Amino acid sequence: MSKVQAIDISEKMIAIAQGKAENNNINNITFEQLTIEELKTANSTYDAVLGLSILHLLEDKETAIAKVYSILKPGGIFVTSTTCMGDFMGWFKLIGPIGKILGFFPLVRVFTGQDLIESLTNAGFSIDYQWQPSKDKAIFIVAKK
Repeated sequence: MSKVQAIDISEKMIAIAQGKAENNNINNITFEQLTIEELKTANSTYDAVLGLSILHLLEDKETAIAKVYSILKPGGIFVTSTTCMGDFMGWFKLIGPIGKILGFFPLVRVFTGQDLIESLTNAGFSIDYQWQPSKDKAIFIVAKK
């Protein structure tokens, strides 16, 4: 049986996922509340990393993408679904920081789908698959090490 390690920066998301796993008698998953920076690379490499709805919320997506690349086994995949607000709400780049200072918004980075693809390929990934139903929807990408 395969082992799955699930991490999230949100304690609530971990609790929800753990509850669903327990309700479905899935016992090959370990759940931890960690950030990408806290993952150890010396003794662990992964076949796949799933990063959903997170890259646009990070201070530095390039560092996170590089970290994912470093922890993947050769041929490993990074699957991401990311909101690329630069494709449909570029103006948010101007009001987002003001909203964050005033406590209305979390940190939200504005970049395009093409910016994300370039960040992934600059880190060494090749793009195996990408799909975006429309410019105002998240882009789904499977990137391979």
